[in-house]
Amino acid sequence: MSFYDQKVTEELGLEFVDVKMQDTETYRKYRKVLLSQYPDKSEMGWPTYIICDNPNADFQILGEVKGGHPKGEFRSRLQAVIAGGNG
Repeated sequence: MSFYDQKVTEELGLEFVDVKMQDTETYRKYRKVLLSQYPDKSEMGWPTYIICDNPNADFQILGEVKGGHPKGEFRSRLQAVIAGGNG
């Protein structure tokens, strides 16, 4: 699923970062983004895509897309976040 989702994300001009909790280096780098949205990690969908601006500094969360979706629906939900609809 993430291969397709990454392709769609990049087609829309965004950077896709796959953060697996078992990948400790990447997880530590983006942990602050995850915990700002899910302080106790509850209510996350699998997968959860958090769309944010400037994730390596003073980031702002723009929205999210949770759970697996058919190809067209994922693209539509991601476009809604980009347009300001917050997913």
